[in-house]
Amino acid sequence: MLCCRILQVPTEELQHHFGTEPPENVNELLTYARNFLEFCSYQALQIVSRHPDYLSDKEFRRLTFDMMLAWEAPSVESKPLEKETESSSKQEVEDESGWSLFYSSSTSMAVQVDDEKTVGPEAFARIAPACAVVADIITVHNLFDALTASTGCRLHFLVYDKYIRSLGKIIKAVKNALVSSIGNLQLAEGEIVLDVDGSVPTQPVLQHIGISAWPGRLTLTNYALYFESLGVGLYDKAIRYDLATDLKQVIKPELTGPLGARLFDKAVMYKSTSIADPVYFEFPEFKGNSRRDYWLDIGLEILYAHRFIRKNNLKGTQKSEVLARAILGIFRYHAIREAFHFSLSHYKTLLPLNLAESLPRGDFILETLLSRLLLINADTAQHDFSGSPSAKQEQKTSPVSLLALLQLGFILQKEVKLDEKAIVVGDICVGETNPLEMAVKQSVSDTSSAEAAQATIDQVKVEGIDTNVAVMKELLFPVIELASRLLLLASWEDPYKSMMFLLFACYCILRGWIRYILPSLFLFVAVLMLWRRHFNKGKPLEPFRITPPPTRNAVEQLLTLQEIISQVEALIQTGNIVLLKIRALLFAVLPRATDCVVLLLVFLAAVFAFVPFRYIVMLIFLEAFTREMPYRKESSDKLVRRVREWWVRIPAAPVQLIKPESEKKKKS
Repeated sequence: MLCCRILQVPTEELQHHFGTEPPENVNELLTYARNFLEFCSYQALQIVSRHPDYLSDKEFRRLTFDMMLAWEAPSVESKPLEKETESSSKQEVEDESGWSLFYSSSTSMAVQVDDEKTVGPEAFARIAPACAVVADIITVHNLFDALTASTGCRLHFLVYDKYIRSLGKIIKAVKNALVSSIGNLQLAEGEIVLDVDGSVPTQPVLQHIGISAWPGRLTLTNYALYFESLGVGLYDKAIRYDLATDLKQVIKPELTGPLGARLFDKAVMYKSTSIADPVYFEFPEFKGNSRRDYWLDIGLEILYAHRFIRKNNLKGTQKSEVLARAILGIFRYHAIREAFHFSLSHYKTLLPLNLAESLPRGDFILETLLSRLLLINADTAQHDFSGSPSAKQEQKTSPVSLLALLQLGFILQKEVKLDEKAIVVGDICVGETNPLEMAVKQSVSDTSSAEAAQATIDQVKVEGIDTNVAVMKELLFPVIELASRLLLLASWEDPYKSMMFLLFACYCILRGWIRYILPSLFLFVAVLMLWRRHFNKGKPLEPFRITPPPTRNAVEQLLTLQEIISQVEALIQTGNIVLLKIRALLFAVLPRATDCVVLLLVFLAAVFAFVPFRYIVMLIFLEAFTREMPYRKESSDKLVRRVREWWVRIPAAPVQLIKPESEKKKKS
């Protein structure tokens, strides 16, 4: 068996280490064969992944894919292996340790499965996370969905091979960017470059601050964003935007454009307490905003990683493991994006911390991740864990992501060293479901209803101000109708109905029944919902029919929008004037008016102190409801007129607008 050659251990000894005997019945035999296959595969993959450039070797890709194929049919009798040619046997070169690193026959482990040779989701989820660079246990199912988006939920080798090759190219590009950026960015110890954008003149990144914009180059590391403005043929000194320190950072999508105009949805906004004004990074492209979305996602991934670290006070190896998990997620996301130009949905992200933030009950994923991180011992990489059932009780979790980055040449923490003879225990155990995977499955089970609800929201969204107003009026029709009926009664157009309503309302207030209005309303709505649920069970909800207003062209809609904005502005101005007049009364700008207000406040204080509350409510109701009564209308109008005249004579408190110091400096 190939795994035996890689581990330099006979099959009998591997079975002895596995520590179990094959049961008699077929089902248990299948379980034994699959668990033994996992046991051998996990140990073999830990050995072969130490090769410095294993992602670029096709034989590694063939090996991992064939392990997945074998996992799906572990107990089927294998067919005779094809004889390898002399040339292929020469390619199987022994390395310094004495075992064959890769193999050349593509049928060594795949001859026992279907002719199609495709892999299902469970096999991929059990084998791929054994190599931390290839997949993460949190996002492995999303990765499989991305790879099989066009192949009917079955993974073909050509797709898998393309993904691994793209992943290797991305990691090599990051290494080159790290070497070329060390001098320009002055990176700290353990800080590595994750991606760079804006180096190509035809695809710059524009930094907007206020109404100013500069082209340049944007770099993301595992601690910060760096922007280098493009000068005369050279880049200026990089400006650092911290993602690690607690500065109340906000990263979100934003609209931007020339001279501060909000025209294009292609920017990422960064805001923190360390800078005065928000900074906007615009990613111009002709179609869509996938470039912006990518940078938004990877920036949030690093930000979420550091928030998780600070919240749980993680230090040392545990902190580096969280960052390494985020970094590898970014590499995988970049590889999928470059190889397949695949756009990920909200719940299908390949970034583990982003996924935990977006999924319902995603906090359970983070709690489970924390419990796994607390099992990490800095010295676990120095010991040999066989992964056998007898040793499971003594196992500690190893920092698999951190060690995977170390094997690739990225150093996040110098204290961690990998013993070449150690078998690393990671997120997966033989024959067991990882708690992280269980937490993800529980959270994903709630996303179907969330996605279905979001689909209905997308269907009912309408365009146009007039159309949205018409929809809102129809939805609020019961409330509007009730309010219009009350106003009709208060207008005393039908004195008999108004008098009956007045007597009934006063009786309810005096008896104290008014406090039961809200409970009765809530109970009525609850009973109505239960009645609808019982009699409309299984029936589809009929669409809400609305007659839209006449369609308007773009110019008419802009004019309507301008009119609405003017009305809102006038309303805000009126509110400011009211507040300024109240300020003038408080500071006695007009003494006579202030004296009147003081007497009124003293009288109201006495009323609220000595008069029962229900009588106060009844007096307020009587005054408001009988204002339009024929016997009171003339006196009420005079009172309102006098109050309005008194209010007009009150001056507004003065206001002085002070220009910010930054604008003064620019003008000087």
